[in-house]
Amino acid sequence: LNHMIDEVFAGRAAAQRQELVLYSVPGKIYREPLAVHVVIAMLEDPTLMMMEWFPIDQQLRSERDERVSHQVEANKQLMRNLAHEIKNPLGGIRGAAQLLEFELPEKGLREYTQVIIKESDRLQTLVDRLLAPHRKAHAMEPLNIHEVLERIRSLVLAEFPQGLKIIRNYDTSLPDILGDQEQLIQAVLNIVHNAAQALSDEIRRGTAQIELRTRVARSVTIAKQRHRLALDLHVIDNGPGIPDEIRERIFFPLVSGREGGSGLGLTLAQTFVQQHQGFIACESRPGYTDFHIQIPYRKQEIAA
Repeated sequence: LNHMIDEVFAGRAAAQRQELVLYSVPGKIYREPLAVHVVIAMLEDPTLMMMEWFPIDQQLRSERDERVSHQVEANKQLMRNLAHEIKNPLGGIRGAAQLLEFELPEKGLREYTQVIIKESDRLQTLVDRLLAPHRKAHAMEPLNIHEVLERIRSLVLAEFPQGLKIIRNYDTSLPDILGDQEQLIQAVLNIVHNAAQALSDEIRRGTAQIELRTRVARSVTIAKQRHRLALDLHVIDNGPGIPDEIRERIFFPLVSGREGGSGLGLTLAQTFVQQHQGFIACESRPGYTDFHIQIPYRKQEIAA
């Protein structure tokens, strides 16, 4: 800030910065996304100047989300192309293995063809999962989002019956939203299930928590489209957080922070949310991870 003031007094008409470092509590530094504009005030005293402060956190968030969205879409397109290239020869490999199995005289040798067949089936399932989400949502109907969340809650607690608490923080006044029930269940279930798996240490200690929070958001912009109202859904957990090295890539296909994970759960979640004209974002640090989903209400839903 002092540097900006010196620049103005040195003869520059104005100085501007996009981010300012604010010193608050002793020993702590906060970076605030502010645009700061310093100009000489048009007054008789030349030592006076005017400073304007503009919060730009929403602007920066929108720019970041758009940049990440483009990167994710490019990666999805690459994976779709690869999936198509893999899909065609897989059928031939499996068919050849089956024919070979009939010709082999010894049962012990057939174990090898079974390995080929089973691995071909596994790859076929993976390819189908990569390609399937790009079908458009097909069963749009009015949905109570809390019924969707209760279904997810019961599924996750059935798998993690001990040590995990799922907190309901619902705005029960929300109107129904037009959506594909199966896609929305799968999208949010993938997020909640990932959170539960990441909470393994907390579950053992009995301190694991996942909060399901619903609100209505007003005057939101999604993909450069302005919407009067939107469903605002948060899935918040108190786990270890997402590792720094994959945080910017968590929605990319085949990226997983868990050993043995397919890396498709969040990719599918993002695809399904986008097919509802919504967006999904994530904020994470140790002890706190928040997956934030917004899906716009349509005019007829608001009127209802």
